[in-house]
This record gives sequence, C-alpha cells and structure tokens, in this order.
Amino acid sequence: MNKVAVLSGDGIGPEVMAEALKVLDVIAKKYNHTFEFKEGYVGGIAYDKTGLPLPEETIQLCENSNAVLFGSVGGPKWENLPPEKQPERGALLPLRKHFNLFANLRPVKIFPSLSHASSLKQELVKDGIDIIFFRELTGGIYFGQPKKIAEDGKSAVDTMAYKEEEIKRIAVKAFEAARLRNKKVCSVDKANVLMTSILWRKIVTELHEKEYSDIELSHMFVDNAAMQLVRWPAQFDVILTENMFGDILSDEAAMLSGSLGMLPSASINESGFGLYEPIGGSAPDIAGQGIANPIAQILSAALMLRYSFKLDTEAKAIEHAVADTLSANIRTRDIAGESKGVKIVSTSEMGNEIISRIK
Repeated sequence: MNKVAVLSGDGIGPEVMAEALKVLDVIAKKYNHTFEFKEGYVGGIAYDKTGLPLPEETIQLCENSNAVLFGSVGGPKWENLPPEKQPERGALLPLRKHFNLFANLRPVKIFPSLSHASSLKQELVKDGIDIIFFRELTGGIYFGQPKKIAEDGKSAVDTMAYKEEEIKRIAVKAFEAARLRNKKVCSVDKANVLMTSILWRKIVTELHEKEYSDIELSHMFVDNAAMQLVRWPAQFDVILTENMFGDILSDEAAMLSGSLGMLPSASINESGFGLYEPIGGSAPDIAGQGIANPIAQILSAALMLRYSFKLDTEAKAIEHAVADTLSANIRTRDIAGESKGVKIVSTSEMGNEIISRIK
C-alpha cells in the first residue's frame, strides 16, 4: 500500500488538491493500486488551529507515509507573524530539513497548444519546451554557517559552502534522469569566481568521466544560463545546479510556460521519499471561486508516482491526459488567452476532463 500524507494548505490549496486526489483514485482503479490518503494541517490553517505552521502531528503523519502531496501555504493574513511562525518559513523549510530533501526537481514544459501563452516569441517555443532542473536544496548559501548580521547592524555575512558528497548525490540524480530522457546535462555554476563552483565543476566532471560517459555534459556560467534560457530555451534538457542558482533560474524558466498554474515540483531524499507540490502560491485572491488551475497539483501527483512509487506508466498516463486535454482547447481562465474555440472550465471541470482521458 502506498501511503500519502495530504497537506492541502491554504488559499486554493484544498481546491486543486481535491482534483489531484480524484485523478489518483482513477489511476488506482485503472492500474489496480491502493493509495491510502491521510490529511494533515500545514501552513496558515495549521497556525490558526494549533499555533504552529507545522504541528508535531503533521510531522508524524509524514513520517508514517511514503510521500507527501503538498498544496500551497501562506497569504496576507499571516504575513506579520514572527518569521518562524510564518507559513512559508515555518513549514516548508523545516519539512525539507527534517526529511533531508536534498534534490529539488522542477520540470518546465511548454505544451505546443499553449505556446501562445509563453512570455517568449512564439517561434522560440512553438515546438514545445521540455526542461527539468535538478537543484541542490539543502546546502549552499541558504544553509551555510556563519550567517548573521553584525551587532551594529552595519554588516552581514552569509556563507556558501558545499561538500563533495552533497554535489555528487544531486549530480547522480541529474545523470540518471538524463539517461531516461535525451542524455544531455548542462551543469550551471560560477567557476570563474566562486571556490564552491570550482569544486562543483570538478566533482561533476569526475563523476561524468567515471560513471556517466554516455551522457553529453556541458558547463555554463550562471549569468550566461540566465540569458540562454530566454534566448534559446530549446537547447536545454536536464539542468543541474546548486541551491541559489537553481532557485533563481527555475523561477525564470517557469515564466516561459505562461502560467505558474502549470508547473509541478518534487523534493526528494536518497531513500525515494519525496514532497510534491505546485510551484505557484496559494492565490488567496481567487480562493473559493472554483477558477484555479489544478494542473500543477495534478502533475505533482504524477511526479510522486514516478519518483517515490516507481510507477512511470501511471505517471505518463496522467501527463498524456493533461496534454490531450490542452490539445482539445480546454482551459482554465489563467491559460485561456484570446484563442478562438477555447472552452473555459472550472477547477473541478478541468479535473474531470483529465480523468475522462485517463479512463
């Protein structure tokens, strides 16, 4: 039995999560699987009910599960809380640390039927874009010590630090993924300036030579990578990079798709346990209206099937159903654009349309 901790969170989280669970129920029936879903509180709603954005009961629920399906947390209501009580800082970061979720996977896919919605000229994306970022998530400048502001408030320090094993384990994930895709990895660093990047490039190169010589490996400085993503995104397939660079570049690439409502993510550890979430926010301004796009949450469920449960066929069934739905000109409002012949549907209707194509 595959046990899933369901943490719907705040804002549109519960609405889009409901559609992902509907999809997983259909997958279970079609492919003869059993999923056990148990819900827990996280984020702002958890703070309102318990005084903590990540209650101990929620941590225990996750520990007793094989994966976490995460919604979105936060909103204006909780912005003025102390940092450790804010939903984003007080829930998501501690979960990543507690479960050592060192590998962040961010697929960025532009479906040909949605190329008009991209922020780039259509000739750059008309054939579709399919990139996946492998971002190291628990090291680098976000976690390095010392990290402090001086007592006089006039200087501050953050420390960027990496160890060989931290670099190697995320590189292995990227190379293994490349073997299942187009056998191409671009490792992004700043080796002309940063000592950590010199080590990063050395470790990635040595690993490639010893174990993954069948993969085409290239290196690119982060500033050039930022430019190339908007100049010629089709050149990329698997992008491997450290924490801060990955944070920035994956957000840049996310805008190429035209809507954050289309983009899933996964954060996994060495055992295969993972936390799966859409990268968009809780969108409190549209919560409860039934117009949110559930596709990112549904695709996050597909990533869960692939990476934590090793059910690649089932994951592809969801992904193909999403693509077929979009090709049929069925859209939620955020991706409707001005195209003729588009059918605009609600959150639940989009879930039903995807389900009908899985069946």
